[in-house]
Amino acid sequence: MESLRELSRNHVLGNPIRLGVMLYLLPRERVLFKELLDVLGTTPGNLDSHLRSLEKAGYVEIYKVIADRPRTAVRITEKGAEETGKYLRTLKEILNEVSRGA
Repeated sequence: MESLRELSRNHVLGNPIRLGVMLYLLPRERVLFKELLDVLGTTPGNLDSHLRSLEKAGYVEIYKVIADRPRTAVRITEKGAEETGKYLRTLKEILNEVSRGA
C-alpha cells in the first residue's frame, strides 16, 4: 500500500496532538496558546513541546501578542497548510482503499 508508506514518512503529523493542532489551525488566522490548551486538553508543557516540533518543521509560527498582557499565539504557515492537506488526502485515499477491500 503506497499510500500507507507515504503517510508513515510524515513523522510530524503522525502524532495525534500535532495533527489536532494543525486541524484546529487550518480554518483560523491565529489561535492563542490557552485556546489550544482548552481544545486539546493537554498540559502546557506537552503542548509547548508539540508546538516547537511543528515550528521546527516550518508548519507553524509562534509569536507574542499584547492583549491585556503578553500572550503566546500560533499561526499556521503556508507549508503547514499544504502538508496538512496532503496528509489528509493521503488518509482519505487509505480509507477509500480499505473500504473497497484493496
